[in-house]
Amino acid sequence: MIDLLPNMPEHVVGFVASGQVTTGDYESVVIPAIESTLEKHGHAGILYHLGPAFTGFTSGAMWDDMRLGMSHLKAWDRIAIVTDVDWVAGAMRLFRFVMPCPLRVFSNAEFTEAARWVSEQ
Repeated sequence: MIDLLPNMPEHVVGFVASGQVTTGDYESVVIPAIESTLEKHGHAGILYHLGPAFTGFTSGAMWDDMRLGMSHLKAWDRIAIVTDVDWVAGAMRLFRFVMPCPLRVFSNAEFTEAARWVSEQ
């Protein structure tokens, strides 16, 4: 399940994931929120919080995430991933070198710092 994070700046889209993240979550929450922000601003910062209740992604959700990210590759300002899930943090640290924008990984305890960082322009 994915929910939008409240109180984010207009150019930042924030999500919190809990339980299993599915293709339906991307189709009903993630894609519409990102497309709306990109339509208004032409660019976006992303804050993606995989909270303590997060249990994983379906393969369809991972495909949707990759497809969405690649289709708007030059539209990202900054991406902050907040997680204590080791495999996600490790994968993002490797992947950040191919991203054309800054991508940082934060622990759950650093959520406030991540929100502040991703909101900078």
